Amino acid sequence: MMEYFLQLEPWQQALAATIITWTTTGLGAAFVFLTKEVNERFLNTMLGFAGGVMIAASFWSLLSPAIEASADHPVGEWFPPAVGFLLGALFIYGFDKLIPHAHRNSKRSEGWNPDRHRRSTLLVFSLTLHNIPEGLAVGIAFGAAVHGDAVIAASAATLALGIAIQNIPEGTAVSMPLRGDGMSRTKSFFWGWMSGIVEPIAAVVGVLTVAYMEPVLPYALSLAAGAMIFVVVEEVIPSTQKNGHSDIAVFSLMFGFVLMMILDVALG
Repeated sequence: MMEYFLQLEPWQQALAATIITWTTTGLGAAFVFLTKEVNERFLNTMLGFAGGVMIAASFWSLLSPAIEASADHPVGEWFPPAVGFLLGALFIYGFDKLIPHAHRNSKRSEGWNPDRHRRSTLLVFSLTLHNIPEGLAVGIAFGAAVHGDAVIAASAATLALGIAIQNIPEGTAVSMPLRGDGMSRTKSFFWGWMSGIVEPIAAVVGVLTVAYMEPVLPYALSLAAGAMIFVVVEEVIPSTQKNGHSDIAVFSLMFGFVLMMILDVALG
């Protein structure tokens, strides 16, 4: 099975990897069938863990390889990662202002003309928006592996594994609030799962961007990192600090960070 996977084109590898990560989003969304009510403590724990994985993946799987790929840059090896990181934050910031969405544990809606949509729709849009950088990150990592760097190739596989793990709580974080808003379990599961459908699409875009454009490689890797860090700071962490379960969310974030660090160092 692994030999067959390695023979695929980079875009096919990225697509296959993100179909798996999308599937784990559905696995997390299926938690809606196992509980009768929204458990805020459980959601905070799951989201804290997801945030920790995303922070660790942003450095070890994206920024660190970007720095290594910038070793011969005339300005300095810090330049492409710094520029790409800031561009990634601006990229998601732009989407954040355009796409109507609502944050968990917040009564305020954001984006362009959000009042036209039901709150349940805005919640789905919110997590869909935040799945874009994850799909891009996996696609860019697999695209970068084309250039023959063993470190980046190992990071691509580890990153996909980390995203797959942290998508479980993200799927739960969509389906459970939808259920709390009165949606049926089946519909809550379906829309929770569908919130991750953008990951395979973004992955293909990412892999095609860098697979045959080596000069943009460090910028693209760090752009994905900046986009993910923006999501963690702007949405994931704040949503776990507003309802009295902040301590467990913090320790869960620390555990998620350590787990992803171990995976990347051990497998990479």
